[in-house]
Amino acid sequence: MRGSSEVPSLIGAYWEDPAAVSLAGYRARGGYEAARQALTAMKPEDVIEEVRRANLRGRGGAGFPAGLKWSFVPRTSPKPKYLVVNADESEPGTFKDKYIMLRSPHLLIEGAIIAAYAIDAHVAYIYIRGEYDVCRLRLEEALREAYEAGFLGRGIFGTAYDLDIYIHKGAGAYIAGEETGLLESLEGKRAYPRIKPPFPATVGLFRCPTVIHNVETLAYVPFIIRHGGAWFASLGTERNGGFKLYCVSGHVRRPGVYELPMGTSLRTIIEDHAGGVWHGRRLKAVIPGGSSAPVLRADEVDVPADFDALAKAGSMLGSAGIIVMDEMTCMVRALEVIADFYADESCGQCTPCREGAPWLLEMVQDILHGRADPSYPDLLLQVAQNILGRTICALGDAAALPVLSFVRKFRSEFDYHIAHKRCDVEERYGEVSNPD
Repeated sequence: MRGSSEVPSLIGAYWEDPAAVSLAGYRARGGYEAARQALTAMKPEDVIEEVRRANLRGRGGAGFPAGLKWSFVPRTSPKPKYLVVNADESEPGTFKDKYIMLRSPHLLIEGAIIAAYAIDAHVAYIYIRGEYDVCRLRLEEALREAYEAGFLGRGIFGTAYDLDIYIHKGAGAYIAGEETGLLESLEGKRAYPRIKPPFPATVGLFRCPTVIHNVETLAYVPFIIRHGGAWFASLGTERNGGFKLYCVSGHVRRPGVYELPMGTSLRTIIEDHAGGVWHGRRLKAVIPGGSSAPVLRADEVDVPADFDALAKAGSMLGSAGIIVMDEMTCMVRALEVIADFYADESCGQCTPCREGAPWLLEMVQDILHGRADPSYPDLLLQVAQNILGRTICALGDAAALPVLSFVRKFRSEFDYHIAHKRCDVEERYGEVSNPD
């Protein structure tokens, strides 16, 4: 965890204390008192209202208001209700949830207890990325401690409320990060996303009402109950409450995870916290929300890093995976890396994505390796535009949006590759920064 001494931290305060990994260390910092307060002194609807007041928006990508999502779960449904924790974290450039599970696993568990109580769920599942084996072991130990302390199981905190939490290990498919694809995988099926509506709040896991949340979203819930929704909302911007974990990678001096108030400018995160662009080079481009987010030029980074401001700027906060590229980056090569990922990860359910994503990759590779003619950039834009919004889930958009933004904002590099069959960046600098 990296940050400034001038900026307080919430989740980061636990990361700075190695003892907070254990139940004893977590409780020494007030752990599980928020859950106790919620279950013994608040009604479920009061918890939901407090989270709505906090302006807590989902930290997994879409940014949907958490309290509003909870309120969609029908209170009188005869079916069981479920809470599902999306710990798949497979968006390239994103690595914040990993550290929550490694360094403050009880914070996630406490947030899950509060959320489950609010929606009247008695079973919760943590769907964890298959490669996160150390995280899984850390969570299993934390769950064991929580059960032994009476914070999970029957009659939590002396109330009539029961809750069991199970860990489900995924198989490494990017598509399982999409919420309905995750539900299909959790049910033992191939992770094909579902058509919506119906939405998971009414027809989710096992066709029962379900709330699905990202790890970071739930990790902030105990702070809201402990200090109040209004307090949490005041830490961010008008519609984006609280703090946010920003993952900074790429060509910076200090890559890492930074916990900062929502709305901190992208330039401030890169220059003041991540130490600026490495080796004294100039900034060329930034992907602000994981590899599926549209790229921004260096002159576009004076923008608040929150959901609304980045959407207005033509990109998105997404998972807050900030990928920084310096002036020696070949944007055609960078796009090839991204296009290759989405072509490989398409589940194949939808024709536009199944056929279009590999086609995009093939065209970018033709440009990169001198096999393209001048029509290719416009054809790339046409194919990407025809994929956009025409698939069951957002993976089609994830494949298309980088292509649209890279070609539109760095068209001259694509044209140079086609005309000269070599990279103009390499021509100017003699080498190219590795975009991988």
